[in-house]
Amino acid sequence: MLFNSLEFALFLPVVFILYWSIGSKNKTLQNCLILAASYFFYGYWDWRFLFLILFSSLIDFWAGIAIYNAKEEKKKKWWLYFSVFWNLGVLFIFKYFNFFIGSFLNAFNLDTNGAILGSLGILLPVGLSFYTFQTLSYTIDVYKNRIKPTHKLLEFLCFVSFFPQLVAGPVERASFLLPQFLNKRFFDSQNAKEGLRQILWGLFKKVVIADNLVVAVNQMYSNPEQFQSLELFYIAILYYFQLYCDFSGYVDIAIGTAKLFGFELSVNFRMPHLSRSIRDFWRRWNITLSQWFRDYLYIPFVKQRPRTEVNTAIGLFITFTLIGLWHGANWNFLVFGAIHSILVIIYRYIPAVDAKNFRNHFRFRLADLTAILTSFFILVITLIIFRTPDLALGFRIIGEIFSFTRDSDFETIIGLKVLFVFLLLAIELPNRHKDFPLQGMENYIPRAGRWLIYYSFIYLIIRYAGPQAEYIYFQF
Repeated sequence: MLFNSLEFALFLPVVFILYWSIGSKNKTLQNCLILAASYFFYGYWDWRFLFLILFSSLIDFWAGIAIYNAKEEKKKKWWLYFSVFWNLGVLFIFKYFNFFIGSFLNAFNLDTNGAILGSLGILLPVGLSFYTFQTLSYTIDVYKNRIKPTHKLLEFLCFVSFFPQLVAGPVERASFLLPQFLNKRFFDSQNAKEGLRQILWGLFKKVVIADNLVVAVNQMYSNPEQFQSLELFYIAILYYFQLYCDFSGYVDIAIGTAKLFGFELSVNFRMPHLSRSIRDFWRRWNITLSQWFRDYLYIPFVKQRPRTEVNTAIGLFITFTLIGLWHGANWNFLVFGAIHSILVIIYRYIPAVDAKNFRNHFRFRLADLTAILTSFFILVITLIIFRTPDLALGFRIIGEIFSFTRDSDFETIIGLKVLFVFLLLAIELPNRHKDFPLQGMENYIPRAGRWLIYYSFIYLIIRYAGPQAEYIYFQF
């Protein structure tokens, strides 16, 4: 069930009305409704995968309690390893088994007709990477004594399957989201208004911008030989904004939907196109995932070894390469992550732009703008590898961009696509210090002005909606 579908437009109001009709006094019944709605929402894609998410939830629920109750360190570790191996094993089988087996067979020129892989028929459950990391962090945090395990099974199941963020994040920690299911929620009209505004903004980004840009992007990646240097780079820029608006649009709708039910989700984007470096980019893009890898992979790795530049570089390389591989079972994601790991290591030795190092404000702003444009250029180029499953084709497109060929009718491909990007930036840049541009509008815009803005966005969504496309991050 897509957020930008008629089914969800009917599903959400029904669940909202039933939820608040129950009332805050009956928290358990509210949680039962959320769990039923979440399983219905998830099962709408494929009901068979409901057994997998339920079984994974039960294993980590009991593993958390067993870790906490175990008297011996050996038993604690056994239950932790059981949880880790189960979660990573499920992830490997459903997401990476075909990739590694296929790579092995190709390396030794075996099964060239794909008969073995074709017979496996392993499907990737939607949202598997997200809820697996969420439950995995729970058992690790219990083992590290960062949190105590819950004995409330209903609330734990809700934490794992909460439908707004189930299939594409944010990747929430139990210490943040789980207590919200254990406590009473009270209807807050102001919070609900903010939620509706954020949903509206997310729909605008997804339906108007991302779904329109996908047409030009797919055209180029389907037939890159038809385009020249400037066109290829232009469409590479469009792909960044398609990816950004698609994913951040989903997250805005997820956060806004959670607000309607009295929940708070983590901010997952901070205008990544204003990053001053690739290091800064990963502090602004898919923030909860970056923090997950930092806290559960990078920090434990460097803490267990002597604090040297070599060990730090190795830790960064492993972390970002695995972040790349997390996005999908293909060599292009692995190479994308490895490239970004090298860039992050390089940027560690480049001084950040600081106002105190410049004699006047103009020079600082110029240096700051240069850092942003340089980072954006590098990001756009590397995302070509991210977008292209065929590595050779990806590097060929990059080579063509740097060939600076000009013989083409560039105007034929621009159309209105670039206007959507300019409209996005015109709205976001003046509001870059907010969680989303429409936040807190009643503080500075009168009621009539607010409704004019709402109707304008609704008109744009209806009038300029692109062809409906599934969210890109659903495949991860």
